[in-house]
Amino acid sequence: MRNRRFFAAFLLVALLVAGVASYYASSHPDGLEYVAGKTGFLDSAEDSPTADSPLADYQTSGVDNERLSGGLAGVVGVLLVLGIAGGLAWGVRRRTPAEETVADDKDEATV
Repeated sequence: MRNRRFFAAFLLVALLVAGVASYYASSHPDGLEYVAGKTGFLDSAEDSPTADSPLADYQTSGVDNERLSGGLAGVVGVLLVLGIAGGLAWGVRRRTPAEETVADDKDEATV
C-alpha cells in the first residue's frame, strides 16, 4: 500500500512538471543549436525524419493553443515512457517460485 501511494505521488508530480512547468522552460535554443548558430553552420541542418510526427518540437499537432499543446505533449510523453518502462520492467521481473509453478501449471493446462 505504501508503494502505491509513493508511485501515485510520483506520477502526479511527473505529470504536473510535464504538463504545467514545461511551459516555463527556456525558449532559447539548446546548446548544440546555439553553437551551430554562433559558428555559422546552422543553415546546413536537415530536418529530422520525425519532424512531422504528432509530438515534434515539444508540441502536439492539431492543438492551436501553444501552452496547451506543449503541456499535452509533455503529459503524453510521460505516459508513454511510463508505459514502455513499466511494461519492460513487468516483462523481465523476477518471479517467486510460487508464481513460476502457477505459470507452469497454466502452460501445461493449455497444451
